[in-house]
Amino acid sequence: MVNKFSTSIQGYKKEEVNAFVNEVVQEYENMLKKLKESCDIIESLKEENKRYKHIEGTLNRTILIAEESTSNIKKAAYEESKVIIDDAKRNATKVINNALQKAEKIEEDAESLRRKVILYKRRFKALIEQQMDELEEFDERL
Repeated sequence: MVNKFSTSIQGYKKEEVNAFVNEVVQEYENMLKKLKESCDIIESLKEENKRYKHIEGTLNRTILIAEESTSNIKKAAYEESKVIIDDAKRNATKVINNALQKAEKIEEDAESLRRKVILYKRRFKALIEQQMDELEEFDERL
């Protein structure tokens, strides 16, 4: 805003200088107003940025907690699965052992029954032979 003033006998013309000064004052006030508005906007944006940084920090902490929780849940599930598998193996071993014991018992019972049948057959055969001998003796006496 370069201005050339007209001159008179007493120097520059007062009206032109006053008008220029008023114009400079007006421009200066407008610039101050814009500067204040800019400062207000900057402060508002700083506050908003601060709020967003706080939210970001909260979200980051939440994510970390969620990741830790997920890790803990996975670890607990893995440990629980190991316990379940170990229990299943122990139960399977018990079932197999019980089945083997029952099979051995059945085999023992079958063997005992087989011996009893053989013994019964021998006794029965002996009884029949004795009866046959007695019949032959009876026949001889006749």
